[in-house]
Amino acid sequence: MSFQQGLSGLNAASKNLETIGNNVANANTAGFKGAQAQFADVYANAITGGGSGQIGIGTKLANVAQQFTQGNVSASNNPLDIAINGDGFFRVATNGAITYSRNGQFQLDKNGYIVNANGARLTGYMANSSGQIANGNEVDLQINNGTLPPNTTSEVKGIFNLDSSKPVITGTFDPQDATTYNNATSVTVYDSLGDSHIVNAYFVKTAPNVWDVQVSDDTVTPPVGTNIGTMNFNPDGTLSAVTFATPAFTVTPTNGASPLPVNIDLTGTTQYGAAFDVRTLDQDGYSSGALSGFNIGSDGVITGRYTNGKSATLGQVVLASFTNPNGLQPLGNNMWAETSTSGVARVAAPGSGNKGVLQASAVEDSNVDLTAELVNMITAQRVYQANAQTIKTQDQVLQTLVNLR
Repeated sequence: MSFQQGLSGLNAASKNLETIGNNVANANTAGFKGAQAQFADVYANAITGGGSGQIGIGTKLANVAQQFTQGNVSASNNPLDIAINGDGFFRVATNGAITYSRNGQFQLDKNGYIVNANGARLTGYMANSSGQIANGNEVDLQINNGTLPPNTTSEVKGIFNLDSSKPVITGTFDPQDATTYNNATSVTVYDSLGDSHIVNAYFVKTAPNVWDVQVSDDTVTPPVGTNIGTMNFNPDGTLSAVTFATPAFTVTPTNGASPLPVNIDLTGTTQYGAAFDVRTLDQDGYSSGALSGFNIGSDGVITGRYTNGKSATLGQVVLASFTNPNGLQPLGNNMWAETSTSGVARVAAPGSGNKGVLQASAVEDSNVDLTAELVNMITAQRVYQANAQTIKTQDQVLQTLVNLR
């Protein structure tokens, strides 16, 4: 009798409905990947093999395969929400145990670690004090809220245009007498303690196509000028030679900081018949700063922003990919574990190889197509009813046999 076929069909339809129900229940779960129930037919085994007229004895659940297709990406207000566009999984650690997830809803814990809702720490590469990322050594990512140390100024770079129509000045230079120089500008430099000092630069035309450069700083009152060198220009106004010492000058702070030797690079300066113009003026020092915020790039690099206007690389998020993602073991809580079936995790930076890229302040939605699931639910219901009908029909046939006299 075919009760066995009907019962197996009821069980298969029930498993299909359970799978659909789980998909529907997780339609709003970030990073969730919908599953598909896959079935196989069943035949009785025989020593001599089945004949050509063998009839199957039903169906069975062969596999529940998760569908690792891309979910929609929705914007969020949390800068630590991260969505993956493409292949890959976040690599997270819980007390050293490594698991993988597509849910990028993260936050900072009290120790500055980037964690998910279950407390698992996001892993990646940390940067050293110079901002260089240590590739190949995955660790728990931690945002250091410490102060960015100051950087001592070592060089000032500037490009100017000096007015060729200015008169030659032959008197003694005095930084407090504007008639003893043609033009002046200033730049802020920083000592070893991060304190700032104003350095004034004065340009004195001493002969046609020849300009002296004088400097003074705010550590001496009243200011005292120091001749640091001469600039010579070609007849076409381009710079022909610069004779500056190395270092060009030294600032001597009175706050206990180390003496501050500074080099000057004025390559590109011109002498044209136009007004004095500061085209660029920059220096390589800065004061200390506190972390004011950070952002995560598409390549996973975490860049910190500091109150002194500077930025620094703090680390990099990594992604893991698998030869057979369907071989991963679901653990719940949007987590998967590596198995022998999935293959070994291949860990690298986002955007490298076949890895996807990241989008900060965004979350990957569930990839469940709710409309399709509702249609599948109707189909599964009909299959369940049809199998129940075969059992009912077999019952009627059996009753007829029992009533034979």
